[in-house]
Amino acid sequence: MNGEGIGDEGAVKMEEEIEKLVYMWGYLPGALPQRSPLVSPMVVRVPETIGAVGDSWKDVCGGGCGFAMAISESGKLITWGSTDDLGQSYLTSGKHGEIPEPFPLPAEVSIVKAAAGWAHCVAVTGSGEVYTWGWKECVPSGKVFGDPSLGGSFEKDVFERQSSFLTEQVSPTSQASRSTGGTVSSADARGGGEESTKRRRISSAKQSAESSSSGDESLSALPCLVTLNPGVRIASVAAGGRHTLALSDLGQVWGWGYGGEGQLGLGSRIRMVSSPHPVPCIEPSSYGKDRAAALSRGSMISEGQGFRVPGSYVKGIACGGRHSAVITDAGALLTFGWGLYGQCGQGSTDDELNPTCVSSLLGIRIEGVAAGLWHTICISADGDVYAFGGNQFGQLGTGADQAETLPRLLDASSLENMQAKSVSCGARHSALITEDKKVFCWGWNKYGQLGLGDVIDRNIPSQVTIDGCVPKNVACGWWHTLLLAESPT
Repeated sequence: MNGEGIGDEGAVKMEEEIEKLVYMWGYLPGALPQRSPLVSPMVVRVPETIGAVGDSWKDVCGGGCGFAMAISESGKLITWGSTDDLGQSYLTSGKHGEIPEPFPLPAEVSIVKAAAGWAHCVAVTGSGEVYTWGWKECVPSGKVFGDPSLGGSFEKDVFERQSSFLTEQVSPTSQASRSTGGTVSSADARGGGEESTKRRRISSAKQSAESSSSGDESLSALPCLVTLNPGVRIASVAAGGRHTLALSDLGQVWGWGYGGEGQLGLGSRIRMVSSPHPVPCIEPSSYGKDRAAALSRGSMISEGQGFRVPGSYVKGIACGGRHSAVITDAGALLTFGWGLYGQCGQGSTDDELNPTCVSSLLGIRIEGVAAGLWHTICISADGDVYAFGGNQFGQLGTGADQAETLPRLLDASSLENMQAKSVSCGARHSALITEDKKVFCWGWNKYGQLGLGDVIDRNIPSQVTIDGCVPKNVACGWWHTLLLAESPT
């Protein structure tokens, strides 16, 4: 706590006078019965059912496709919303409705960090353990936990809902009204479209489930405790479309899930990694090695000489739809995975199968990174914002809609004399908080996820006005945005 000469009693009193609030804007189908988006920030109340007297909010975690997540001071993971009226993500979100409720994890665990992909979630406990659940292909083998209060009906109900949802998805016209409303580019036709990709994945999953006589092929998995090597303590997690990264307290990255575009950084297009594997982000030394060996590690090559990635451990991770990014302790940014839109920032549209240093940012200390479906945003120690990747809806904030294959410094007048401190990406929108506690959003706004009072896309950072509070953290879901703020009581 800041200030001098304040005794313990005074400190407690000051803390009691600060209320932590969560604001939400955008679209959560299951939480908005009228099916109209929240175009302006709305306060989300701490549920009274979590069992801790006087509990308040601790952090926001964004959420996945149509569901939101936040953490309470007592360490409960609070979820609300769902993917759609048929409950396709009922098991993932934990609650198909508008009232936030604790997700049914073991009562003794205290959650400190969490993240969500399209339809899977991952959470870290105070002791460094990891729980994950949702789409089965995203969940590694581990000790499975169910909610005893739900008995045997919970899982059955989930799969019945999903079976109904899959039946609806068979018709190619059934989802026409849920398209983005934008022009489909040639890249979208080649697999970049979020909704079309989702339909293809669900259809293949349905065929797989129908062709199997085993119940193990079901689409979703109950929460499981991830099996890690002895002594490994996880500090933070990130979730992509179908893959997960976890960062240990020693700076080692672990990954699992789908890796067909290289988003697991293992040097190949391995389609499925069913248990956590270390991701080789930093080698002890790349000097004196031959070119082929250096390339196989993802190291940079300059004028025929091996170049060691600056740093000795990883301090930050991010997952996009099908790509990943990590930051080293020296401020170097490494990217890997799908590159069709330039979201790896390497100056090309090639996939990166190994963690590869973004060379154009060398010499700039990167402090934060976030990744969306097709784009990446990072911030420097000086508070500058760099963006690259897909830009169909203005999600890069450059003032145009052209993709960028190399990091581009945002020079929008709205950010003049501003220093960015934290950043988050939704599927196709972006948000940041500045040093002087202002909130900016930009990109796709069909569902009001920019919080600007309308549903008009923005291609430059635009300030979100929230009076009477101090923003602390922002976290984007796929179609919505959450903000943690403090307000004097």
